[in-house]
Amino acid sequence: MFSRPSPTVTGFAAAWSIVLVWSFWLIVSRVAEDSGLTVYDLAAMRYGLAAIVALPLCLYYKPWRGMALHRIAVLAFVLGPIYILIVFSGFLYAPAAHGGIFMNGVLPLISILFGIVLFRLRPGVRQVIGAGLILVAAAVLSWEGSAKAGADAWIGDILFVIGAMFFATFMILSERWALGPMQIIFCGTIVNAVLYLPVWALWLPSGLAEAPMGPLLVQAVYQGFVPNLMGLLFIAHASRAIGNANTSSILAAVPGGGALLGALILGETLSWVGVLALVVLTLGLLISVRRRRPTPAESSRPKT
Repeated sequence: MFSRPSPTVTGFAAAWSIVLVWSFWLIVSRVAEDSGLTVYDLAAMRYGLAAIVALPLCLYYKPWRGMALHRIAVLAFVLGPIYILIVFSGFLYAPAAHGGIFMNGVLPLISILFGIVLFRLRPGVRQVIGAGLILVAAAVLSWEGSAKAGADAWIGDILFVIGAMFFATFMILSERWALGPMQIIFCGTIVNAVLYLPVWALWLPSGLAEAPMGPLLVQAVYQGFVPNLMGLLFIAHASRAIGNANTSSILAAVPGGGALLGALILGETLSWVGVLALVVLTLGLLISVRRRRPTPAESSRPKT
């Protein structure tokens, strides 16, 4: 009989899978402006379409049982419309490439900062060095792309950093509260769909009726199903299995993945400075990742 993969193996696999998912998300977001959809439409797709799949599962598993009301409220807020609209609004000011840099590239730094402030965790030397290299690479990539960006690109960059803080909070809560997959889907999708969709339908501007069918379907499939279902579950598993620090460090590879896919799919190019910065970012990523020590429960678990 084959033995089951260890949580460490599946955790790293989940983290690297989300790098691929989010790198493609940058490409999809780059062409979203051609669809005529508003940021409010994209948020409605994210919650509404995902809820179609999630609702039957939640009704069957009833993940709200055993969850404190304040935890449901906090998790729904962290993954809610404010976070999503902040991120999508960032693309109105800054290039999509900046989204990968300032949402994913700074996650290790935010993870270290939150660990110090909230839990008094002292980062290791490797984490500090790796995070420093990632920060330098992110700054260089931002400067390298600033020539192509508008004068207001800094507004988008700030919005992306705020979005990264929201997502870092989710990863911390996922690890600390040992959240199950259906609990995340219920709070992140169902609760937010119930709260947001009526507001969107009644009061928020929409370009849904005028959007071309091709771009509309691309955005509907990817924005509606991939990030809010597959993405959140992969992140939650990785955070529990290999820790928030390792997960956030691996996600710092998204800018490089987005740049590579941009070159392959959209024909975008990077200068030699940008390529060097991506190499430095990847080096910082590899330095930051550390092997997580198993918990006592994992150590005593019998191997099959």
